[in-house]
Amino acid sequence: MTGITVENFFNSRNQDLELTLLNSNEAGLNKVIHHPELHRPGLALTGFFERFANRRVQVIGETEMAYMNRLSREELHQTANTLFEYDVPMVIIAKGITPPEEFIAAADKNKTGVFSSRLTTSELSNRLSAYLDNLFAPSITVHGTLVDVYGVGLLYTGKAGIGKSEVALDLVERGHRLVADDVVQITRTAPDVVIGSGSELLGRHMEIRGVGIIDIEQLFGIRAIRLQKRIEVEVNLTLWDEAEDYERLGIDDKKTAILGVQIPIVTLPISPGKNITVISEVIAMNHMLKVYGQNSALEFTKKLSQQLNRSSSTENYLESDYE
Repeated sequence: MTGITVENFFNSRNQDLELTLLNSNEAGLNKVIHHPELHRPGLALTGFFERFANRRVQVIGETEMAYMNRLSREELHQTANTLFEYDVPMVIIAKGITPPEEFIAAADKNKTGVFSSRLTTSELSNRLSAYLDNLFAPSITVHGTLVDVYGVGLLYTGKAGIGKSEVALDLVERGHRLVADDVVQITRTAPDVVIGSGSELLGRHMEIRGVGIIDIEQLFGIRAIRLQKRIEVEVNLTLWDEAEDYERLGIDDKKTAILGVQIPIVTLPISPGKNITVISEVIAMNHMLKVYGQNSALEFTKKLSQQLNRSSSTENYLESDYE
């Protein structure tokens, strides 16, 4: 997302942030917020503008307001005009404090919105940062199906018609939870976390070829769905190919990248009689074992190597034993 207008921001978050517009006109509502981070303009109010982060939302607390109230009218007029001449997107004042008239007049002159919030400075900053971080988080839309299996987010990918929705439907029947089908909206909320959710248009509907559109929430109840889930494993469904060399031991974990976040990927070939649902549950449980530090494939190969070494040592001993 490239930005959000101050008007849209105010309309969507005024209740959560307890905002009140202080300007005498609404000209400042047309400005656009382009940056997810906040800025406390303490040094700027003292006249130091060399590294002023003017493209960020400005949050003013009780300390900054106490400093401004100590300034003379001339000093306040000059400081406020200089601040707003840097074309800041908006200013929010915490604790419901009303700024001096000169401050509002300078904001009106430069068509910048000034808002008051009844929240404390820390609470305002926390809520505002959480909203802006989510708003500006990198996101993509992928064709796939996302299911919560034993608390593990499995993202099913593969060509159209291969059976992603059918696998998800079978998992829901077994008590697992559908997050999104056909269209998965993925957002990177942290350097190593990607969250998947469904589209507003499709909602909790699912397309089953030969049956049509079904409503998972209506059929299975509210427990069968969830709004979003962290994507932890990608399960790529493919048709069985005799010439393909599929993973047999699982020693080397294969990775894929989604929005720059590395997650495990399992390529699962589909063939008649193969129970993909049960295998999916095993994939989820095996992933949790790895999270807890237990890798079954590595432990098996370690035991096998120990057994082979023991057998070799025994054979060498018996060959040299003449008694």
